[in-house]
Amino acid sequence: MALAHVDADFAKRQLLLLLREWYQHPNGQLPAYEWAFGDVKPPVHAWAAIQVFRIDGRRDVGFLKRVFHKLLLNFTWWVNQKDKEANNVFEGGFLGLDNIGPIDRGAALPGDQILEQSDGTAWMARYCLELLEMSLTLALHDRAYEDVATKFFEHFTYIATAMNEQGLWDDEDGFYYDVLRGPDGSTTPLRCRSMVGLIPMTAAIVFDDDARLLLPDFAFRFTWFERHKPEFAEVIAHTQEAGRRGRRLLSIVGPERLARILSAMLDEGEFLSPYGIRSLSRRHLEHPLRVTIGGGEASVDYQPGESTTTSFGGNSNWRGPIWFPVNYLIIESLRRYRRFLGDDFKVELPTGSGRYVSLREAADELSDRLISTFLLDEHGRRPCYGAVDRFQTDASWRDHLMFHEYFHGDNGMGLGASHQTGWTGLVANLILRRARRRVIS
Repeated sequence: MALAHVDADFAKRQLLLLLREWYQHPNGQLPAYEWAFGDVKPPVHAWAAIQVFRIDGRRDVGFLKRVFHKLLLNFTWWVNQKDKEANNVFEGGFLGLDNIGPIDRGAALPGDQILEQSDGTAWMARYCLELLEMSLTLALHDRAYEDVATKFFEHFTYIATAMNEQGLWDDEDGFYYDVLRGPDGSTTPLRCRSMVGLIPMTAAIVFDDDARLLLPDFAFRFTWFERHKPEFAEVIAHTQEAGRRGRRLLSIVGPERLARILSAMLDEGEFLSPYGIRSLSRRHLEHPLRVTIGGGEASVDYQPGESTTTSFGGNSNWRGPIWFPVNYLIIESLRRYRRFLGDDFKVELPTGSGRYVSLREAADELSDRLISTFLLDEHGRRPCYGAVDRFQTDASWRDHLMFHEYFHGDNGMGLGASHQTGWTGLVANLILRRARRRVIS
């Protein structure tokens, strides 16, 4: 996505490459990485393709068609392989979050238990919305795509309903958790306050009623579904009334739950760091999570820097550090919610401060915090280089920035791989948006 601002054609070729027969399995699965093709990573290919399509001026419809057709295979693979109970709650497994939970999410569990994942289910809901957006865009050029747009709208409502009815949402805590489901149907929530519980709010899309007027078949089916599927009314209730300026919202998380999740996310004692959103709540520093599974005990505690264990090689850590890709998704989702809810919907930032801001202002501030990781502070030092004096003071190093894999949850120091992680390049997109913001203001 960052590359698209420099060379959109090359960015598109990269996205298409992974969908060619050389990489995509005939069953639809996409490879994870070179050392374990069979692992499962979050399905973000559709999201990246949409973003590149937009950056390129929304002109290359042929590119969007090529991506869409191959992603239909990948979506079907996910549905067939990662929903063991056929209940629209997904068990994606590893999903790139390494050690974020108390157990290895990619390993088999004792006693035939299944780990039903809030993030895995939310990723699939996002996938539905992204393919819905693609199909609606393509339907403006070819009405045949209205049929598949209806399919992804309906499938989203099934997943969102299941997610909110199968125990993943904890109403007492106001947060989403992974759940262990036993063969007898019993459930045990893993009350780990982590990025797993924030990802569901990123499954949101806003579209104008004007777009529905341009696609009458889709609009008719949308209305029919609302009227004839009352069992899904709770999930789509916030889409039934036109929002501000005739817009409609499809999301897992409605406004009331959004406010509760953001109260935790914007709490400096939990997720909010001076440099972005932590992957694990700082609350677990004083209150580690301990669970007993299969006769053994597992635990999670707050580790803002490098991992203190050797799990997953020991050079990756999702128990407190700041990771750019998920922070970027959170910022994007706040802007989407704001587009529907308007500036009258306020959140306290930071929680407990008495300062209330709009979702747009919250997104802008989170963006600024991420960008500040690379900027000189009042002491002339860059947080990303931490206590490494050579990088901070040597003219040969200080202005040649590296894109670290992740960043310390308290002081912003760059950690992990420093030279191969393209996702931190998303800071370029944040900087470009901030520049436009300042021009407008």
